[in-house]
Order: sequence, then structure tokens, then C-alpha cells
Amino acid sequence: MTAPKLLPLAVGLFAVGVLAIVAVFVLFATGHSDLPVWLNVAATYLPAVGLGLGIVAVVRNARRKKS
Repeated sequence: MTAPKLLPLAVGLFAVGVLAIVAVFVLFATGHSDLPVWLNVAATYLPAVGLGLGIVAVVRNARRKKS
């Protein structure tokens, strides 16, 4: 996957992960304590994966422009 295609994917994954974090906080604040596993996994891993893919995309794009 090329860097221009990878960056929107990274931004999307990061945004979904941040929305999952917000959902966890809102649900916890409203008194829900037994949250679904998929929501906890999304809030834990999607922002990190999105950030990692974003860094990889930016580095690949910078190396390609330098050459």
C-alpha cells in the first residue's frame, strides 16, 4: 500500500479509536460498568495502530520525495 493511500486509512483508524475512547468515557459517566469487549479493544488499539500507520506513511512519503 502506498503512502498516499495509507495516510487516509491511518487518519480514519485514529479517528474511530478516539471516538471509541469518547464512547467509553460517556458510557462510564452515565453509569454503565460492563462495556462490550469490542469497544474496549477498539478504544485501546485503534488509536495506536492509526498513529503507527500515520508515522509509517509520513516517513515513506518523505523518503520517496528525497530520492
